Amino acid sequence: VQLQASGGGLVQAGGSLQLSCSASGRFHSIKSMAWYRQVPGKQRELVARVYTGGDTNYAASVKERFTIFRDSAKNTANLSMNSLKPEDTGTYYCHLDAFDYGKGWSPGRSFVTWGQGTQVTVSS
Repeated sequence: VQLQASGGGLVQAGGSLQLSCSASGRFHSIKSMAWYRQVPGKQRELVARVYTGGDTNYAASVKERFTIFRDSAKNTANLSMNSLKPEDTGTYYCHLDAFDYGKGWSPGRSFVTWGQGTQVTVSS
């Protein structure tokens, strides 16, 4: 299973960007997809998560500015980022929490995987 992330770049404060993450490969079903952010010297932190049922959760620092949404048919999770601030700068990583196949067509064990990072830089 692989995750392909795209959409990072350089933007001025107040601008917008959209990140996209696409999951490919063989797996039974998705529990959730998420975006994390990491800056040098700090731990990777959750930015936003969307569950298959549609529930979402966000870091307090991005609420009201970021929106995560899924295209279930394409196994993608997009992160729409508005009113960007310099403190949003970092490397953004896509995260997948899914089920492998068990016996027959049943779900098996759960697993997680990460995509490659995509850099977001917000200039002041």
